[in-house]
Amino acid sequence: MVRTRRAAQPDTAAQRPGGRPRDAALDEAIILATRERLVRDGYSQMTIGDIAADAQVSRPTLYRRWTSKFDLVVDALDYGFRKQHDMYTLDLSALEPREAFTEAVRRLNPAYYNPDAMVLMGNFAGEAGRTPELLEILRKHAVEPRVTLLERVLAELRERGAVQDGIDTHTIATMCFGSYFAAFYRGERTKTIPEKVVAVLWPAIATKPRRPQAKRAGA
Repeated sequence: MVRTRRAAQPDTAAQRPGGRPRDAALDEAIILATRERLVRDGYSQMTIGDIAADAQVSRPTLYRRWTSKFDLVVDALDYGFRKQHDMYTLDLSALEPREAFTEAVRRLNPAYYNPDAMVLMGNFAGEAGRTPELLEILRKHAVEPRVTLLERVLAELRERGAVQDGIDTHTIATMCFGSYFAAFYRGERTKTIPEKVVAVLWPAIATKPRRPQAKRAGA
């Protein structure tokens, strides 16, 4: 079961118990230091002391804001998720069907917004046995919105008659998402993945043009 809490908002002036406003810039410095440590050390190896040192604050200062490493990491992840929120929308009105599909595949890339996202995801996958809550948070906020975006785009293209009825949008989205991880582990660049993936998949899912009926003899 995922533990949840009200996320701290680094960009707002939250109130301390004594009534004094918190320093939003200091909160953000701690959040950013946490995100960097997550990439560099991973959840298990990072320490509150390291984060405090990186953010140039004392441990008591940090603990006045977050009571545990887990709570701090949840807020550090939430910070990134909120920054990425707008990428999960896609206006199809000005795009041709194949272009829309390509753009949706492009936004599946974990590094579309954060170049360190692939490493972060790998670190959290490695924590699945020790801290499964983190992987579940990642699935909910970083994986599902991406694959759901592609599934929604395919559904809209189906309504427009651009792709075939009955295509398995879930499997297509999963395959496209997985292509980025395959390229990462093979040491290949991910920049050209959208065009290459679409070049393979589009002929299989696009609606086939109707063949003109042959004229009967004597017509």
